[in-house]
Amino acid sequence: MRKLLVLIGAIAAFAVTGAAAATVTVSITKNGYVPKAVTIAVGDSVQFTNTDTVAHQVDFKKTGGVTCAPNPLVLQPAQSGTCTFRNAGSHDYSDPNVRGNTFRGTVTVTGPAPAADTLTLTVKPRIVVYGGRVALSGVLSSQKVGENVDILAQACGQIAATKVTTVQTATGGAFIAVVTPRKNTIYTVKVKNTTSNAVSEKVRPRLRLGKVAPRRYSLRVFAAQSFAGKYATFQRYNGTLQRWVNVKRVLLRATSTGVAPTVISSVTFRSSIRARLKIRVVLPQLQVGTCYVAGRSNVILS
Repeated sequence: MRKLLVLIGAIAAFAVTGAAAATVTVSITKNGYVPKAVTIAVGDSVQFTNTDTVAHQVDFKKTGGVTCAPNPLVLQPAQSGTCTFRNAGSHDYSDPNVRGNTFRGTVTVTGPAPAADTLTLTVKPRIVVYGGRVALSGVLSSQKVGENVDILAQACGQIAATKVTTVQTATGGAFIAVVTPRKNTIYTVKVKNTTSNAVSEKVRPRLRLGKVAPRRYSLRVFAAQSFAGKYATFQRYNGTLQRWVNVKRVLLRATSTGVAPTVISSVTFRSSIRARLKIRVVLPQLQVGTCYVAGRSNVILS
């Protein structure tokens, strides 16, 4: 049993050692670096040992992802220093104190291909009244600044998304765009070949209720489509029941006062309810159809 435990411990130690980062040695001789080119993996290290009789310096052109000790890497005879590499790529180095090409070398670092960029997208608020603006925001995973972000919108009834605007990424790869949806719309954003998740924005038609005379009211409905022929429901608030109750239905008609893409449907109607009651009008989901969500007007007094 004891031998078995010892064997298991040895295997575990070997596994840990095998998974550890490797170190490659480069000698600094009077004739230059030996070897001049080495290949390692991401996370591995290169140990430079000065076997010459004079001091030498190891200076990397690109220092990103390279950590050396000592720093700067100036080595006296018989002294060693180590550099660890965290980024894949080719890293050229030289001794800046020696002229010519003798003291030049390369460390090639191999590693997995960089992860593809990802792009997030959120929208606030999730429901807006017709004519209102919403904010689309997100982050590009590479965190690059100045990348063009195309804002794509597929409004209800459209067969494909179209570009509505372009913004640029700012600090940390963040971006924001303000848009005005006219109908229920699905938004995505795109940076080069990277496309975000889709978000859905819901739109309510805008209802404006007004009192034009005693017991006479007007309703105007603003949207990107006509609701002529649809029924709105006139309601009053019941304080005893603490809820809205239906009074009557009113039939909307077309008008010619809207400015494209806005279409206005309207109606003027009478009601005999007593004065000083809270009233409003709602346009139910069954009446607005699939391109909008149910709408409700402002509240006024009868």
